[in-house]
Amino acid sequence: MNSDSPKKPETVSVLVPTPSPVPYTYALKSGDIARPGTIVQVPLGPRQVSGVVVKDMPDTKPVDPKKLREVTQIFDCPPLAADMLRFVGWVADYTLSAPGMVARMVLRSPTAFEPEPPIKGILPTGSQPERLTDARRRVMAQVAENPEMAWTRSGLAHATGVTLSVVDGLAKLGVFEPIDLPPRPVVARPVSDYAQPDLTEEQRQVADGLAASVADADFSVTLLEGVTGSGKTETYFEAIAETLDRGKQVLVLLPEIALTQTFLERFHDRFGAEPAPWHSGLAPKARERIWRQVAEGNLRVIAGARSALFLPFENLGLIIVDEEHDAAYKQEDRVFYNARDMAVVRAHLGNFPIILASATPSVESRYNAEQGKYKYQRLERRYAGAALPILKCIDLRKSPPQRGGFLSPALLEAVQQTLDRGEQSLLFLNRRGYAPLTLCRACGHRFECPDCSAWLVEHRFRRQLVCHHCGHSEHVPDACPECGTFDHLVACGPGIERIAEEALASFPDARIMVLSSDMMGGVKRLRLEMEAIAKGEADIVIGTQLVAKGHNFPNMTLVGVVDADLGLSNGDPRAAERTFQLLHQVTGRAGRTGKPSVGLLQTFQPEHPVMQAIVSGDMDTFYEKQIADRELGKMPPFGRLASIIISANSRAEAQDHGRALRMAAPNAKDVLVLGPAEAPLALVRGRHRFRLLVHGAQRTDIQAYLREMISAAPSPRGSVRVQLDVDPQSFL
Repeated sequence: MNSDSPKKPETVSVLVPTPSPVPYTYALKSGDIARPGTIVQVPLGPRQVSGVVVKDMPDTKPVDPKKLREVTQIFDCPPLAADMLRFVGWVADYTLSAPGMVARMVLRSPTAFEPEPPIKGILPTGSQPERLTDARRRVMAQVAENPEMAWTRSGLAHATGVTLSVVDGLAKLGVFEPIDLPPRPVVARPVSDYAQPDLTEEQRQVADGLAASVADADFSVTLLEGVTGSGKTETYFEAIAETLDRGKQVLVLLPEIALTQTFLERFHDRFGAEPAPWHSGLAPKARERIWRQVAEGNLRVIAGARSALFLPFENLGLIIVDEEHDAAYKQEDRVFYNARDMAVVRAHLGNFPIILASATPSVESRYNAEQGKYKYQRLERRYAGAALPILKCIDLRKSPPQRGGFLSPALLEAVQQTLDRGEQSLLFLNRRGYAPLTLCRACGHRFECPDCSAWLVEHRFRRQLVCHHCGHSEHVPDACPECGTFDHLVACGPGIERIAEEALASFPDARIMVLSSDMMGGVKRLRLEMEAIAKGEADIVIGTQLVAKGHNFPNMTLVGVVDADLGLSNGDPRAAERTFQLLHQVTGRAGRTGKPSVGLLQTFQPEHPVMQAIVSGDMDTFYEKQIADRELGKMPPFGRLASIIISANSRAEAQDHGRALRMAAPNAKDVLVLGPAEAPLALVRGRHRFRLLVHGAQRTDIQAYLREMISAAPSPRGSVRVQLDVDPQSFL
């Protein structure tokens, strides 16, 4: 062998944010070392992208050394932990997503890959100024208390009540020398015993059980079920305290940004500091700092939305999924995953406990608890002996609203009695805007979205017709665009704005507040309005499901559900479960501080099992019936489901590819393929949609089946796009 032959370069496999099923191979510069988990910058076509080094995969093909491109940069960043790398691979394999697209969710803050710049500080040198003014004397007295303590210029000036020029003058005289200080933490460190909780005997027993799971330092799943207002948060705070005492990090997942602020405040009261928040409403700079400090282990507790699951924790020791049943944990974009289920996997791979908390657990979680797969902790009484609201159905067949209205006489009378007592009412309708449909009485023209198979929703406050699927909006015209007739446009059906209009007409002196996720002002306004309600600054609150979860309104004693049947009118196999959960949660807003309270459900189906379960409070019977129905139909958790969504610019393209996929489906005795059928939302953002539903037995390897099906089918051509959704939550 010729000793002068060039040395073969060291290579690494890098996951880059592309749909490639395997990592790309890159060469390392001479002397560089990059072990698995290292975050790097690499060339990808004409671009430079961030990626993460991984172990070679079995099917990685060798690359001609002449074609190898070099790793551009190795970032000065803590490498991803081994269990995090395993998690990325597991999620990719389970969801049938490209590993690089899963890694992309971890590497969403590229400017955080380099260390935060140090803060310029000053350190006392021990020398004294020759001349002392009153201002200088205060500074020197402060410094004398701890001569080895470093300060920022502004911090020392603020602490001593002097101007910056005084501090700078002393620095010029040699009293201080410049020093680099580490970046400030985003939030202060929580203190596990900052405020000892006042727990009931029932809460203490549950809290001790949760803390014991943490002390075991092993993987376990605990379902924490408790009626609304029973203090679930306070009990799992004790598990957080135990985790902090063991020097580990905690992740608390919350389904809605709107819940975050309330949680932060309660956490601060218990631990003396807020957890770091993580959600889409954060400023980019804040996200970068949080990402970096999580990776370095400097942030101990994170409270965030589902994407927080992909933060690069240095030493994660506990995950809590609050409102574990909530559909908001399901992501249906690029990588389709359920954050609750993936959180269980994350805990298993990291070998630490996870707590799933809810007043109305998912059927799957409840079944797993009953089977002993999960530990089960239950709180059956509200805190401080507060009584649950008295729940009643209002049969709209016997007590209909007045013509043109949507609130029955019985509900209006209950609101008036609540106002007379100086207490608050909540009118709940899970429908945004003023009306779900606008039509012309002259010609029958209906306003629909030009890009979706959906009606345009009128938002009267903004004088706009809006599509809630793609965001298309247009002004409400004065005349019908079809026949040109003026003053013949009519709104059909109610949204919360229309209920607010009716409430104002019925109670003109009441302070009425409307809450919805699409109101102007975003998260900040929402937080202020939630605080105003809690302080009693509104008499009647009208809202969507935004107000159904986690909020504590001390003076609210009446909850009226305007249309309790709304969620039961679609083909979703989870419709009964979701309606039960939503109605239970929203009626649970009443009477949380002990005042007598009432929940009224307007319904055309008072005999429906969901309504009967809500009114009777017999949750166990409802779950037994749901579990029995699921078992009979071999639905989850007794069977497996996967959805294939085919979309294209033309209906024919989508339908043809759907048929080709169906023809490629392997024959298997325990798998049934339904479709292709046009999706209920057949047109979204200008793309036509067809769906296939794959139904397998409980032990079916549905991922292997789908891989075989996709590989046997022709590749998508033209505008055709195929999306796979394992364990679908939506059937639209």
